[in-house]
Amino acid sequence: MTELRNVEADLSRFRGRVMMASLVVLCAFFLLAVRLVYLQVYRHADLNEQAESNRTAVVPIVPNRGLILDRNGIVLATNYSAYTLEITPSKVGNLDETIAALGSVIDIQLRDKRRFKRLREESKNFESLPIRTRLTDEEVARFSAQRFRFPGVDIKARLFRSYPYGPLGSHVVGYIGRINQSEKEAIDNSDDQGNYRGTDYIGKLGVEQSFEQQLHGTTGVDQVETSAGGRAVRKLATNPATPGDTVMLSIDIKLQHLVEEMFGDRRGALVAIDPKTGDVLAFVSKPTFDPNLFVDGIDAESWQELNESTDKPLLNRALRGTYPPGSTYKPFMAMAALHTGKRAATTLINDPGFFMFGGRRFGSPENEKGGIMDMNRAIVESSNVYFYSLANEMGVDAIHDFMKPLGFGQITGIDINGEVRGILPSQAWKKRYFKKAEAQKWFAGETISLGIGQGYNSFTMLQLAQATAAVVNNGIQHKPRLVIGTQDSVTRSMKQLPLAAPVDLGYKPEHVAIIRQALLGVTQGGTSARVFAGAGYLSGGKTGTAQAVALSANTKYNSAKLEESQRDHSLYIAMAPADDPKIAIAVIVENAGWGAAAAAPLARRAFDYMLMGQYPSEEDMAAVKLGQAGAPIGKPRRAADMTNLLPGGSGGAGVAGLVPVGKPVATVAPAVPAPKSIKLAAKTSP
Repeated sequence: MTELRNVEADLSRFRGRVMMASLVVLCAFFLLAVRLVYLQVYRHADLNEQAESNRTAVVPIVPNRGLILDRNGIVLATNYSAYTLEITPSKVGNLDETIAALGSVIDIQLRDKRRFKRLREESKNFESLPIRTRLTDEEVARFSAQRFRFPGVDIKARLFRSYPYGPLGSHVVGYIGRINQSEKEAIDNSDDQGNYRGTDYIGKLGVEQSFEQQLHGTTGVDQVETSAGGRAVRKLATNPATPGDTVMLSIDIKLQHLVEEMFGDRRGALVAIDPKTGDVLAFVSKPTFDPNLFVDGIDAESWQELNESTDKPLLNRALRGTYPPGSTYKPFMAMAALHTGKRAATTLINDPGFFMFGGRRFGSPENEKGGIMDMNRAIVESSNVYFYSLANEMGVDAIHDFMKPLGFGQITGIDINGEVRGILPSQAWKKRYFKKAEAQKWFAGETISLGIGQGYNSFTMLQLAQATAAVVNNGIQHKPRLVIGTQDSVTRSMKQLPLAAPVDLGYKPEHVAIIRQALLGVTQGGTSARVFAGAGYLSGGKTGTAQAVALSANTKYNSAKLEESQRDHSLYIAMAPADDPKIAIAVIVENAGWGAAAAAPLARRAFDYMLMGQYPSEEDMAAVKLGQAGAPIGKPRRAADMTNLLPGGSGGAGVAGLVPVGKPVATVAPAVPAPKSIKLAAKTSP
């Protein structure tokens, strides 16, 4: 009996345990069923999307960057194909060993390895990344012979940016460079984030930067099936990239080259504008730099040389260099007198060679003739006394209010980034500019120097050229522009960009005629007559000189006793033809002396090229570079015969099938198509 009871107890316990185990199993299956329903029903869409994402990847296709052309279709920025050695990390076993082995076949520098490491950190492991760019044919052949040793390594052709004429027009064209961290953050926070996937380079300066959106194009995508390890298995779909648009500039690159060549090793800037449209025909800043240095990342030595040079080659002097205008300001002062009614053209002022005000003697250059001056003679002979007295009569605020609409001390709105405002003084400006109350008061004696382009006046050559163009164009002012059209990369159709609405400054025709006649007199019998002797056209102009350093009141200027960097700057404004101006120029040659000595000869040769189709003789070009030129010497060469005008022995090939935008600006068109501002004191003289 005892044994029977024990058996029954054991069976009871066994049945209990089986029941408990069954319940546990049932609960487990129930939980699995619940989980299955949850995953298959409630999270079906989310998990399906994740699965597809793990199975497929979207690889960006970077578009070809658009070209940049001059107004005649000459290519200034293009792309070229070069071989690159690329590694797909997902297909390589030991990456470090592979790179080390590659180094025995192809030269791989430390900076190449650093760049590859950075790219790998920013990319998916199935992407092909360059370890070396721009391989030579010999390197390609050497690797191809040993390719079997390197699975996951291949040679591909990629596009690189190229500037065929190097330093020519570099401040206008600009350059591209690798996207830095701040730019990457800006792109990531913009609506263009998706369009820049896979893009490593972006416009950094000039047109490359300002027209980045048009030049970049639209990024395409490849949809790729990948394995669990991230290996690309096959391509599922492709949406091709759309290349960037071609951008056409208003610049005549051959005129640009002529001017840059005439500057030689000197520093300065020249801006040439079509007064009737605002198109910028030349936009010169010297010295220049080679934008090709930046394309694949500039090396430390080249950057140091550019950045630390005392000549500041990276400074766009035409856009960001500010200078006192010197005597080139006098025609605008004369127009202010006529427009405001402060002084008639026939009003006579005696010029004894000095002007006394408040017990201070304001002098004039020693070469001034002096005597009785009307407005015409005061401009032609550059009388300081005439404009000292005019400034005193007008007052600083009246001068400011007239000059502001002309664009002095204002942003012109030109279509590239980086423009500076300069300084157009007024009483309100001085109160804002100076912190101490005693320095904020405007003194009447400060007004006197404004009349001859001295004092606080500080403007860019772009502003001076725009103001000149507006006055000689009967007071009709156009916004300056560098880009005149774009070509669609798909349809190949050319689209001319619309001109901004002109502004009528309200000048009376008879007043404009007085100023234009005086400017003509400067070239016919005035301070630049020697330079324009024998010209086949009539032009107008005005010379000017600006001090690089301030001299004490009793110190006489002697260039021979000063360092080159302390000598006066040479300025000139000009327009041609005199009866119907189609070109307006403002030019400065730093530390080059009188306005007629260095600046005016550049304007003369630019007019000869654009209006007469003439190119300086070799001896004349040499004289201009040295600042020893007057009227052209030797027999000028026909621009039509100059087949190799541009650097590198190229006549400048245009793009086939591309029709230039805009009309010729020459009256006699040549057969060959044609970080910190500089603030200077001023001294005015002819």
